[in-house]
Amino acid sequence: MPSESLFKSYVRHETILKEVLARITPSREEKAKLEAAADKTLKLAAELSAQYKGKPMLVGSLVRDTWLADKNEFDVFILFPPAMARKRLEEVGLDLGRQIIERLGGTYKIAYAEHPYVSGSYAGISIDVVPCYAVKSAGEIKSAVDRTPFHVKYITERLPAEAAGDVRLLKRFCKAIGVYGADTKTTGFSGYVCELLVIAYGSFIEVLKGVSEWAPGDITDIEKVYEAKDYPKLQREFKEQPLILVDPTDKKRNTAAAISAESFYLLKKAATRFLADPSKEIFFPKPAESITEAEFIKKHNERKTELILLKFTPPNVVPDILWPQLRRTAERLESILIENDFAVLRSDVYSNESDLAVILLEMEISGLPKVQKRIGPKIFDVDDSKRFIEKYKPQSITGPFVENNFWVAEVKRKFLTAYDKLMDSLNETVDILKAKGMPSHVAEELAKGFELISDARKMMSIARKDKNFGIFLRRYFEKESLA
Repeated sequence: MPSESLFKSYVRHETILKEVLARITPSREEKAKLEAAADKTLKLAAELSAQYKGKPMLVGSLVRDTWLADKNEFDVFILFPPAMARKRLEEVGLDLGRQIIERLGGTYKIAYAEHPYVSGSYAGISIDVVPCYAVKSAGEIKSAVDRTPFHVKYITERLPAEAAGDVRLLKRFCKAIGVYGADTKTTGFSGYVCELLVIAYGSFIEVLKGVSEWAPGDITDIEKVYEAKDYPKLQREFKEQPLILVDPTDKKRNTAAAISAESFYLLKKAATRFLADPSKEIFFPKPAESITEAEFIKKHNERKTELILLKFTPPNVVPDILWPQLRRTAERLESILIENDFAVLRSDVYSNESDLAVILLEMEISGLPKVQKRIGPKIFDVDDSKRFIEKYKPQSITGPFVENNFWVAEVKRKFLTAYDKLMDSLNETVDILKAKGMPSHVAEELAKGFELISDARKMMSIARKDKNFGIFLRRYFEKESLA
């Protein structure tokens, strides 16, 4: 018999989840409005695409009744014959997307994933019209979007109607802790992954129990397409991916590939906390607050590090391109500084995806002495010794001299501060910036102009204009413990 404490815990969880579900489930009116818009869109798509042998299909959480109350959106995929040329597919897809949204009376823009598609808005509803190929199996896909219809079919068949609420709870839980979405900014859990986890574990609470026990590299294979003896090979194939969730429609794909180590541990920690001490607050956290100037200066002084902020205009690209380029820029700047004997404690990136992009570098060693030691070859290596002496003798402050059988020269260091080194490295033409390893779109913006800031008050002036940047700074200094 279950203990009284376990029974009380169960009742407490169920009571809280029932209250949360009531808040996050769309009302009948919302559902009716969205379904009516979807039906209208599908009829238009079928009518307009028939001449190209296109077949429209509703995809996403609306199909499975797992969308959240604040997500008034759906996608319509138009499946074309595989024989259609890729360029033609894109042209026809965009033309049909425009016509569909215009006939609805909405507005649209062209968006880009693996290929362009139409992103529209009508009656307060977001509608994406996406062209893809009607391939027979996931193994025959020509682009990533071709896989989506197989996901729709699988979830529709395998997710019980009564589990829709569990999926909503998991989505809301992930969203509340900042790990919902497989986009490159969030690097978290997609809606499809949430649905698969509910199928794998059976309910929201069982998912949390499973998550609380996860270890990096764990494998979930719902359809058991692999045997246990294959797991080590699978882990090598998906090396450094914290969670391996085999795609039931394509065994060669890890549906959890986008999940970062940080998102993995954030969910694990939140799951453990909720199971031990359930509350509604974890689903509906208080809005984050921008750091104040007094807090910023206090935290900066406590750390006794130097902050250097690179500020520029973000390139006009989709977020899924922007965020990886920002992170690669930060990594490259760290490398440049390390190559020149400076030490970076930590770095981070921020953008409002409109007119502000920031690379934040916190320096552990930001200033260096004027003299720099160069260690050359051993004295027994005559040819290399000769070349070392020829190179460093003219510029040496001291030497060249011998130390423990090695030639050594002490020379004048060119850059004494990390700030100066960054300024020198960044103040170049776009071709040179690219040659130095800066990502192409970011390099183009940096060549147009940038600002390098090390003054705390100037940083706070940016935070006053952009509240989200102030929130970013707070989270940087108050980074959550994941242990």
